[in-house]
Amino acid sequence: MDRRSFSAALAASLALPGMTRAQGAWPHGRNMRLIVPFAAGGATDIIARIVADKLGRMWECSIIVDNKGGAGGNIGTEAAARAEPNGETFLLVSVGLATNPYLYPKLGYDPVADFAPVSLVAMVPNMLVAGNHLPANSVAELIAYGKANPGKLTYASSGVGTSIHLSGELFKKLTGVEMTHVPYRGSAPAIQDIMGGRVDIMFDNITSSLAQARGGALKGLAITTAKRSHFAPELPPIADTVPGYDVSSWFALFAPAKTPQDMVTRMARDTKLALSDPLVKSRLDALAAESVGSTPAELAAFLAKESDTWGRLIKDQGIRAE
Repeated sequence: MDRRSFSAALAASLALPGMTRAQGAWPHGRNMRLIVPFAAGGATDIIARIVADKLGRMWECSIIVDNKGGAGGNIGTEAAARAEPNGETFLLVSVGLATNPYLYPKLGYDPVADFAPVSLVAMVPNMLVAGNHLPANSVAELIAYGKANPGKLTYASSGVGTSIHLSGELFKKLTGVEMTHVPYRGSAPAIQDIMGGRVDIMFDNITSSLAQARGGALKGLAITTAKRSHFAPELPPIADTVPGYDVSSWFALFAPAKTPQDMVTRMARDTKLALSDPLVKSRLDALAAESVGSTPAELAAFLAKESDTWGRLIKDQGIRAE
């Protein structure tokens, strides 16, 4: 997501009033720390602040968002894994929890053994965009062009191992189209190069690219989710042309392993309640983020599925973090 979009969303989230009735203080009157393993201003940080603000109002306590970025999210995630399991520390993390064990030769945490799943908070679709220089106006035309010009297509990403990168790798695997990966330090410079004709396509976060596509600066070809998104109903799913293709960025809450089950259960229950608040939903909608609010068991199953899907792809494609 581009920084200006998130800065605007952050400002809006901090003004979020508490409309959901307070649920009582967090157990033992403790305040909380919500670790975000990325720098302030990104998707994970903004979503964490929206959720933390709402839960803090509900529980009448302070929830501090603690940004611990670096190493593809591994520094903050390890800090959360090593925190005392006393209900004072939680983690809001994204796709890296499922992919990093396959991208990095060694991690200081185990995504399953070191964490208790709490709740899947939100999902954000990616969208396939192309530069106006590319003679393709649909997924079918893109595939035909790629096969007629093997190795000529280039696709940008915001970094190795991101959902944007893996979206492209999955597309390559399922279609047999040869494409060259061009990683950038974020979506914004990548989009500029696509608009300038230096790179061909990108499976970008919808918030970063939708406005440019609707304005004609880019071609919006498709959405990465299996079904149409209400955020961009004009975009057909890639799966309409490439069966089995289904990718979303996601954001979820975890606790250190051995956190008391009653705290995990309550955190999941109250997170779902917070996400049902119309004002919270409207602020997530501004990020093109669809609120979820799952149970711990549902999140555990979801993480296992994501780990299996991306783990096999990363191994098959020989992807390694830089």
